[in-house]
Amino acid sequence: MRWHRVRTAVRKSGVDYFRGDGSDWIALAALLLTVPALAVTTIAAPVWCSPAALVLPIVAGGLLLRPASLLGLYAAAALALIIESWALGPYPDGPARVTPGTVLVVAACGFFGLVIAQFRSRVGVPWRRGGTMLFDLRERIRTHGKLPQLPAGWHREIALRPAGGQSFSGDFVVAARTNGGRTLEVVLTDVSGKGMDAGSRSLLLSGAFGGLLGSLPPHGFLPAANGYLLRQDWEEGFATSIHLVLDLDSGDYELLSAGHPPALQLNAGTGRWEEKAAEGPLLGVYDGAQFDAVKGSLRPGDVLMLFTDGLVETHDRDISEGIDRLTGEADRYVTSGFRGAAWHLIEAVAKDVNDDRALLLICRE
Repeated sequence: MRWHRVRTAVRKSGVDYFRGDGSDWIALAALLLTVPALAVTTIAAPVWCSPAALVLPIVAGGLLLRPASLLGLYAAAALALIIESWALGPYPDGPARVTPGTVLVVAACGFFGLVIAQFRSRVGVPWRRGGTMLFDLRERIRTHGKLPQLPAGWHREIALRPAGGQSFSGDFVVAARTNGGRTLEVVLTDVSGKGMDAGSRSLLLSGAFGGLLGSLPPHGFLPAANGYLLRQDWEEGFATSIHLVLDLDSGDYELLSAGHPPALQLNAGTGRWEEKAAEGPLLGVYDGAQFDAVKGSLRPGDVLMLFTDGLVETHDRDISEGIDRLTGEADRYVTSGFRGAAWHLIEAVAKDVNDDRALLLICRE
């Protein structure tokens, strides 16, 4: 019990950073052995091993070691440079000697290695596991964005494309079948900003929204989401969201919006697209916001499109022009039943747009 308390105290103090399996000390010992090995090789065979080779353990140390251990490695590298300079003779004697440029290169690599190590120390993620963690987080967002299977007579598609070809997007979807599977609830959200900053916020919100969806009455979701966002107290913390509540038996639906672009419904009888715009303020702006629903119904052959503003709005094109372009392209897929249309529409309408884009299609066959 006493050892457990000591170990807990050591970990809380930060001394045990990345030390759970002793890997930090093993890496430090290996790199400290590499430094004299490189120094001896440089002195014995200067043509084959340059003094600048000391940057190799320094770079590796920046990726593997905690800052305190890294300083010990730097001290060993500095000592090795001094010994090499003394053993190899003065600078003018040949190109393999320790030059001022060599010292500057080793020092610069040491500085950047220390910056990387301090960043890892602050984040608390070892370099060896950081990539895996980011991959897992990205896959979790994608998992949240998968739509549930729908009964016969219904078709759904979703496409999300991050800005600039990045892996993380500020647009996300959460969905669930509620009311004994008879109701489909889908929430499409656009977090302010783009890239990694928006992606990190969307990861947090997608988990929270996924927990709220289905655990509250449909009209209680957006107020709860608004309250959650306000509690985060982010500097750039607002988001737009649209919440679809669809009865899979009758085709009747309700849309609730928080400052989101309108949905579009294709009426199979007339062949025309109709905007479905619900009223509501942005999420995360003020407390006590009210969100009014708009109702509609999907009959056989009808299509409902939900999308984010990155698909239809740019700095040189307003949202009405973007919607006209989107519906014009969508008309080409009426005869095919919109199979595979979501990705093609994003490519056709906003391929070169440097913004997060998302498109959701719900079709009644």
